[in-house]
Amino acid sequence: MSRPSTVLVALAAFLVILFPSTASAHVTVSPGTAEPGGYARVVFRVPNERADASTTRLEVSFPADHRFASVSVQPVPGWTATTRTEKADGAAQSDEDSSGQVVTGIVWEGGTVQPGQFQEFGVSMGRLPTTNTKLVFKAVQTYSSGEVVRWIDVQTDGGPRPEHPAPTLSVAAPPVAAAPVTPAAGTDPLGRVLGGAGLLAGLVALGVAVTARRRPFAPADGVAAQEEPAANEPARV
Repeated sequence: MSRPSTVLVALAAFLVILFPSTASAHVTVSPGTAEPGGYARVVFRVPNERADASTTRLEVSFPADHRFASVSVQPVPGWTATTRTEKADGAAQSDEDSSGQVVTGIVWEGGTVQPGQFQEFGVSMGRLPTTNTKLVFKAVQTYSSGEVVRWIDVQTDGGPRPEHPAPTLSVAAPPVAAAPVTPAAGTDPLGRVLGGAGLLAGLVALGVAVTARRRPFAPADGVAAQEEPAANEPARV
């Protein structure tokens, strides 16, 4: 293989690593975490992975181990959302639900996601579980060509990433913020600063006094110094 061909092959491999193809994209739920016991506003992001077909339908199944009594869908232009429900059992029904129904899934259809594009479908739901857990929302994506891609694989902790992972929402309490550090008892930061400033001023004053004491006396300008007469020499009149 010639040198230019080798360089081109290496460059192509680098671009594949740096910019992975759309085949690595998948249906996701964002944000991926929410606090326990409350409501969450999430979006299901659907990329179109085909160059010759459009996405025409998305079905999201809600987790069977935790049903939601309150679910609302954000309108998406060109798309129709259908919410599927079932009668709640005693464990799933909440005080806020008067219909006795819980949501089992949502279907969006009627619109299109063109090649090279993605679409987000917003949902508000609650209440979330009160304990830390993971909620799996299995999704089925349908293309205009009739192809169906099932994003239903559940990833296990520490296991390899599945080929078609299901959108997963982690329910977990936020980390507790560290308590601010307080000064030890009997210490006053402001008092220490003022005391240090006073000590410094005292040292400066002491240095000035010592320097002035060591400086010799100089007569004033225009005044001649007078000599004292010798002990045996009479004073001059």
